Amino acid sequence: MTSQTTQWDEATQTSGIEINVPALAAVCAALESDNAKAGEAALADLHPADAADVIEQLSGDQVRSLARLSPGLFSGEILSELSDDVREDVVDVLDARQVATAIGGLESDDAFQVVEELDDKFRAEVLDEVDPKDREALVTSLSFGEDSIGRLMQRELVALPLFYSVAQAIQSIRDAKEDDIPETFYEIYVVDPGFHPVGRVGLLALLRAARDTKLEQVMAPLQTTVTQDMDKEDAAYLFEKYDLPSAPVTDGTGRLVGMVTMDDMVEVMHEEHTEDLLALAGVTEAGLGDTVWDVVVSRAPWLVVNLATAILASMVIAMFEDVMKQAIALAVLMPIVASMGGNAATQGLTVAVRALAVREITKANARRIIVREVLAGLAHGLIFAMIMGLIVWVWFHSLTLAVVIAVAMVVNHFVAGAAGILVPLGLKRLGADPAVASSVFVTTVTDIIGFFVFLGLAALVLVR
Repeated sequence: MTSQTTQWDEATQTSGIEINVPALAAVCAALESDNAKAGEAALADLHPADAADVIEQLSGDQVRSLARLSPGLFSGEILSELSDDVREDVVDVLDARQVATAIGGLESDDAFQVVEELDDKFRAEVLDEVDPKDREALVTSLSFGEDSIGRLMQRELVALPLFYSVAQAIQSIRDAKEDDIPETFYEIYVVDPGFHPVGRVGLLALLRAARDTKLEQVMAPLQTTVTQDMDKEDAAYLFEKYDLPSAPVTDGTGRLVGMVTMDDMVEVMHEEHTEDLLALAGVTEAGLGDTVWDVVVSRAPWLVVNLATAILASMVIAMFEDVMKQAIALAVLMPIVASMGGNAATQGLTVAVRALAVREITKANARRIIVREVLAGLAHGLIFAMIMGLIVWVWFHSLTLAVVIAVAMVVNHFVAGAAGILVPLGLKRLGADPAVASSVFVTTVTDIIGFFVFLGLAALVLVR
């Protein structure tokens, strides 16, 4: 075995978790030497997802250079695996025919994933180049709402009539054209004469049944169906709830028009959870190709909002300017009250937003959860009131100041517990996304209440 063979053995083997470093180095070397064949060889034996991971490590300029050097490298499978920002860099270089050729061999849902991110003009050019049958399916998918199942479903499926026998079903699958059935599927759908799904047959049940058995006899009831207008987040919830491998998609009349599979729903769940996580921090996802300016522009608006709320809290502090001049210890201790309340509220807020996202909070249990969070906040307040009161008494030798900060800690933690659950629930009730706006409201409430209670009590009992 030559060293070159060993090198490619290392390059083509991957755990799927780590980036394939030898392949990345080979691609970078190919770019430096303008060697198209070397660039293609570096990724040729990799799974499309692993090849996409390697490409995503390149800068935007390098990605565009690779697309110019080896346009044929970007197969439909690799294009569908690339992140949106990297795929955008690639299609900026490829022409409409090259993109159309690349997606021609993809299943309908994967092809649409590539097409939907194109700008309107270039998308029209690509659609002109694809097969008329595929074009019709893609245009239909584009007509659905942005977050609807109609944009995610794949139209390739196996649907057979009630009266088919197991032998007929197996033979029908064998005889089907490659483009008419999905590459991977887990069950076949049994339909009535109106093409309405009435049951499902898992592949194991199909293979174990006697050949002359009718599908009607071996089919299981449908656990659920999703409509093409259903929100993809609602569909993902159904998949998680019922542990579905796939689900039939129906139109407004109940006719079977497609299916969605677990791999699509896993991606939806990942997107939604990532979106909620980033929204809590008031940021958007920074792609590997984003510039410093892109990051600054995406984060600045929320920082402006936070600046406004900080000024509002500072105005509360300014109301007690005279009090603080007479007791410098208040300036030392004031941030402790606000930060403890803010951190406690953020804990409750994070749990609440996550519970809302996975539908764990309902009308039936909302009252109990609200009471739980408020009482937990009160308990935390009492615990840290005793701890902080003791610290202040030892530190400043003032029992009165210790009592003031203890009371402020109890009140602010109580408010933090209430705000952490009531703010996201209120925003959800109003139709707003709790993950986007909750953190600003909660932080503002705890800061203002913390400062006001602490300094207000100090003004009453410490200053004469």
